[in-house]
Amino acid sequence: MERRGFLKKAGLATAGMMAAPYILPSGRLFAASGTRKVNHVVLCLLAGGIRNAESVHQQESNLMTNLLNDTNGGFVPQAGIDWSLPSNPISGGTRLQDHGTLFKEFRMAQGPTGHYNGHITALTGKYTNASLNLKSNPDFPTIFEYYRKHNDSGAAMSALNAWWVSDSLGPYPALNYSKYPGYGAEYGANYLQPSSLISQEAYNAVGTPKTFTAEQQAFAEKIRGFCDDNFSNQFAAQEVGVVNTADEKQMLMSFLDDLYQDALAGTPELNNWGLGQYVNNDVLNVYYTEKVIKQFQPELTVCNMQAVDVCHTNFTGYCNNLRVADHAVAHLWETIQSTPGMANDTVMIVVPEHGRNLDPNTVVDLYGRPAYDHTSDDSSREIFCLVAGPDSVIKRQEFSDVRGESVDVVPTIADLLGFYDQIPAGIMDGQPLYDALY
Repeated sequence: MERRGFLKKAGLATAGMMAAPYILPSGRLFAASGTRKVNHVVLCLLAGGIRNAESVHQQESNLMTNLLNDTNGGFVPQAGIDWSLPSNPISGGTRLQDHGTLFKEFRMAQGPTGHYNGHITALTGKYTNASLNLKSNPDFPTIFEYYRKHNDSGAAMSALNAWWVSDSLGPYPALNYSKYPGYGAEYGANYLQPSSLISQEAYNAVGTPKTFTAEQQAFAEKIRGFCDDNFSNQFAAQEVGVVNTADEKQMLMSFLDDLYQDALAGTPELNNWGLGQYVNNDVLNVYYTEKVIKQFQPELTVCNMQAVDVCHTNFTGYCNNLRVADHAVAHLWETIQSTPGMANDTVMIVVPEHGRNLDPNTVVDLYGRPAYDHTSDDSSREIFCLVAGPDSVIKRQEFSDVRGESVDVVPTIADLLGFYDQIPAGIMDGQPLYDALY
């Protein structure tokens, strides 16, 4: 379909569907107050559960050769674990660890070590024992809300400056804003779920609004949820959604159409990554996060990666997906460094939402490797955190002792973007990771 035709049909199918705030291409709406350390933060949540044994401890091999320096001889090819992935995408052959501080013994110290709780903790800076509720927003404000309400401009920040890109697990769309009094959808982030939104089926649903099948209607409703001022009504109890201004309606509509056209063309840029059969939802999330970054240069971006969760039944697949995630995050870093307005002005934080059990379950994969769950034992609380950024902002060092918790991520972002002191006292459990900051 020709682009203008698609835009017209999409407009008819979702009249008034998109609302978005106005933003300058530079990514800044207001002059910095002097309290900021950088103007952009990208948080990569390596969700799904990653054990320190296979990551920072490099128990048998370095599976994360693009992010972590070798401590045990580098990557050693093993049966079923692919060693033929493309070379390091970071310029100069450096690794992400060379650009910052690695906390090898980080902790998700409280609450169930499940994906829902792990994500809420990482996005709110508050531990929770809340049970899974697919239609419930977090009880406490998210980093998106803190940023948009308390940023150093003194005015509500544009929603185009805050993005939440996630996989398709049920509760994730509801995690961009909370039900906490004084916050909520007004300060939420724009949300993108590539695995379901950017697809041939979704394109067909919007492109042919008069001939919906039940399945196409479901896809159309997902797009409507992303785009219109009733954002997330299907996921959240609130009646008002993330609102974008009318001027930016067309900006987002055009951007979304560009994503469709790119997908229909076979994602040519993604093909250049050389990942072949290993293009999974994690890679798609990073790929479309890069699209957001190139288009909007947002000040706050959070990208979720979930594919390692196959470890419940397939340890070898878990290892391969960990290697793919490692490559994708390195590619994202390199994209940031080559994007005007973000290069040398961005801090990237890479952290799993929780770990995995020390002892295996009863499942064994095709290569004889046992599988692992995450059921709140001590090992499932052990994670790492890598904070990378400009030399003047982030220290180059490594800590092997226990320091830092997952609730410290939100305060660290708030400190980096200059609004930590504006957040009401006692609302978060953590504090900035000052060990990593100048």
